[in-house]
Amino acid sequence: MTRMVTDLFIIFVKAFIFVNAVLIMTSLLTWMERKQSAVMQDRIGANRATFIKIRGREIRAFGLFHIIADALKMFFKEDYTPPGGDRLLHTLAPLASVFFALMSFASIPFGDTIRIAGRDVGLQILPLNVGLLFVFAMMSMGIYGTFLAGFSSNNKYAFLGGLRASSQMISYEITLGATVVGLLMIFNTLDLQEINRAQGQLLWGWLPKWGVVLQPLGFILFLVAGIAETKRVPFDLPEGESEIIGYFVEYSSMKFGAFFMVDFVETVLIAALIATLFFGGWQVPYLNAGGFHFPGGAAWSLGASTVALLQVAAFAIKVLFFCWFLLLIRWTLPRFRYDQLMRLGWKMLLPLSVLNIFATGFILQLLRA
Repeated sequence: MTRMVTDLFIIFVKAFIFVNAVLIMTSLLTWMERKQSAVMQDRIGANRATFIKIRGREIRAFGLFHIIADALKMFFKEDYTPPGGDRLLHTLAPLASVFFALMSFASIPFGDTIRIAGRDVGLQILPLNVGLLFVFAMMSMGIYGTFLAGFSSNNKYAFLGGLRASSQMISYEITLGATVVGLLMIFNTLDLQEINRAQGQLLWGWLPKWGVVLQPLGFILFLVAGIAETKRVPFDLPEGESEIIGYFVEYSSMKFGAFFMVDFVETVLIAALIATLFFGGWQVPYLNAGGFHFPGGAAWSLGASTVALLQVAAFAIKVLFFCWFLLLIRWTLPRFRYDQLMRLGWKMLLPLSVLNIFATGFILQLLRA
């Protein structure tokens, strides 16, 4: 009984730390998006929110306090529900979207293991031998919040946005799942922690066995399908801000804020999945449990706590890099037309993902022969 309570307490602590880290990163992304777009458009960007005045001088901290200003604005706006809408579903829709978006992180490892009080603690909230399936299942469930938002608003434009989101999810989640089949054929596991550990091996004695090396086409297809899953430019047809069509067009206050936040949570999720599946996750090249072991025999011994810290830092840096990259794409490419979006998903990405599966199987058979 005591062991069970201890295990539950450890899971709670890991979940609390990891979820808070995701929410903090999500908040920072709202600032990063404004600043990054400003740099790309030769503007200063968000810098007007003042925190305090010292001797007549305003402390703005590069616009970071806009994050707090946004939250306060959302909290104090009127919570509006359309007269003909379904109040219960209208309230549950953003909660469902946030819940499933955050639950998707449960099986993503952010480190290997650390030893605390004689116990080996895995740096993963929910260790599952089918962790990848769990992540995809949670991502798929998130569409219910999006569709219910459009359905419960009693607005034909919101309903159209919900339909767009549903058809886009069906189109691109098939490709998203098919692109990782090649990796599963190579690593023979659905456990994300085991996939990470397998990527710590070396090819030809010097090249890290990362997923992007083994599956370059799979990485490109996963990246494109992942951007489509975030419902952001150039795949933001469900929102369609310039068209006044969007599944949350009838939302205000923190309900709108929840949907706004989910877009960035999904951006962090896709960045974390790319890092985990294709870039070694928490792996640092040539870093093992005892320290660095470089090709040629050179070594650098490190303590267990230092190794764990470097692994967590490596995962965080990779996720931040891909968040930046996804924001770069968002402010570089124009929006697709809807027929272009469907054509890209069904006639280009899906056939290429199936071709990647056959090519991977053929190469594996040649290597085993």
